Amino acid sequence: MTLTAYGESAEAALTLSEDRIKELEALWSTTDENSDIYKVNQSGGTRKEVSEETAEILQFALDMAEETNGSLDPTISPVVTAWGFISGEYHIPTENELTDLLQNTDYEKVLLEENFVTMPDGMQLDLGAVGKGYTGDIIAELLKEQGVTSALLDIGGNIQMVGRKPDGSRWRLGIQNPFGEGSLGVLESEEGAVVTSGNYERYFIGEDGKQYGHIIDPSTGYQAESGLVSVSIIAKEGKLCDALSTAIYVMGLDEAAEYWKDNGGFEMLLVTDENEIYLTEGIEDDFTLNEKFSDMEIHVITQ
Repeated sequence: MTLTAYGESAEAALTLSEDRIKELEALWSTTDENSDIYKVNQSGGTRKEVSEETAEILQFALDMAEETNGSLDPTISPVVTAWGFISGEYHIPTENELTDLLQNTDYEKVLLEENFVTMPDGMQLDLGAVGKGYTGDIIAELLKEQGVTSALLDIGGNIQMVGRKPDGSRWRLGIQNPFGEGSLGVLESEEGAVVTSGNYERYFIGEDGKQYGHIIDPSTGYQAESGLVSVSIIAKEGKLCDALSTAIYVMGLDEAAEYWKDNGGFEMLLVTDENEIYLTEGIEDDFTLNEKFSDMEIHVITQ
């Protein structure tokens, strides 16, 4: 993570931010034995009390799972683990393995009553698809409370902006080229968040020579093969960007466009496996393609 803030109070504010990030990590880690999430995952089906912050982020994750018809599912962790993306010991699960694991993944079986969580024995929660975005929102608010009016937070690839650059111009963010080195182009933005997801970020090559990425389709247990290679979401809230960058990658172009038209509240930039770019009308003038990709076709999605 790289946190950059400007102004007189910036240094003290960044120290507070670092402490706050460590607190949130201690609450939401899947591997820390003292974390809320670890305790819920080891509960054996019994009711567990969690902190207010954990209840809030879990409620948000469950709401987004509902809204996206399960394209985002915070209970997909056992499947991701089986592929080796948690341990780094990669493995292609058999169809029977995945069938068994999918019986333990279903966000609708997670019961959240105020600060109490109950879920079936064998089910595992992982807030990885919303945690960084949620953290970005919290840190941005903390910085503002400390008097910071200009900051750029890179939280593991999630970008969160406070205001504009100190000189009053907008931030210029490089959008990663999903096909190789360098950036595809530059997106100008301010006050809010930009989150990009793609299976080019974390993947392994199986013994069969195929590439297997870390974004799993919760309905199949296999890699999302939606025709998209990269999804960037731009919105005021980092948590929304984080959740939707995963969900929309799973949905694919057509469903993503419908979701945007029905819900709004965010902009998106999609790169397809056919070398085309689709972006929503609100950022049409904010994105500049790098010259070496000038042969790529850009389509604008309108309401």
